[in-house]
Amino acid sequence: MEEMERGAGRRDVWTRDGENFSIVSVGVSEEMGGRERRMVFVTVGTTCFDALVKAVDSEEVKEALLQKGYTDLLIQMGRGTYMPSRVFGNSTLQVDYFTFSPSIAEYIREASLVISHAGSGSIFETLRLGKPLIVVVNEGLMDNHQTELAEELADRKHLFCARPQTLQETVSAMDLDTLLPYVPGDAKQVATLINKFLGFPVD
Repeated sequence: MEEMERGAGRRDVWTRDGENFSIVSVGVSEEMGGRERRMVFVTVGTTCFDALVKAVDSEEVKEALLQKGYTDLLIQMGRGTYMPSRVFGNSTLQVDYFTFSPSIAEYIREASLVISHAGSGSIFETLRLGKPLIVVVNEGLMDNHQTELAEELADRKHLFCARPQTLQETVSAMDLDTLLPYVPGDAKQVATLINKFLGFPVD
């Protein structure tokens, strides 16, 4: 799909070129049947987290996202072997996927909701960009300080925390209005989290 000049009734969408995506502007009515586009971006980073990919590819989670008004699901699947089902058409959730990208920041910027593994880089990048975030904990990791980070930030109302098996329930129950902005410049908050993980006293 070639890039077109944006005007009235047009909006940016992702288009595939091999394993890469780029943003182009297309007519809303011709691409989406007049629906407002709301994209969910899923990222597992450089890891293998098939349990998360399988969860978001399940009919239950996709239906929950659709019920919340989302129109597109873009999955960055990393090193996983499970291949999600691509879905195209105006009447249902659009689903596509890719493996890796040099940077996921642009995908996060375009997203209305991010579902991420518990890697600190992905978490803080999403919070820095002010996007609603569901962090899905990988319970298969043995040394899982990431779980503590995700749960602490969830307790502080900066994000939602789930497991693969509870993702559908989390999506259905989430209220984005309850989330509080994360202030990147708050070094004391980050230091407190790090001290807790290392077992140091917290003032």
